Amino acid sequence: MTNIEHLIRLANRIGYFFEAMPDRSASIDSIADHIRRFWEPRMRAALLDYLHAHPDGQWGDTALTPICLEAIQRHRDRLTPARPATA
Repeated sequence: MTNIEHLIRLANRIGYFFEAMPDRSASIDSIADHIRRFWEPRMRAALLDYLHAHPDGQWGDTALTPICLEAIQRHRDRLTPARPATA
């Protein structure tokens, strides 16, 4: 299993948990918030790089669930790691 496959599996698990919420919009916001708060910047960057290369969230047998894909696309700016300040 590659690193990106592992990250997608983690993201999908988060999505399964929050997808049970009755309000889809709140579910999407909660997925993005969880990833932003608990994933380190390089994990988020790898996931965003994957989506840049595979905008539909699919790569062979590996795929983001529709709700995760929507959450990441909708909140891309919030999930993008801050760039270090240059001196």
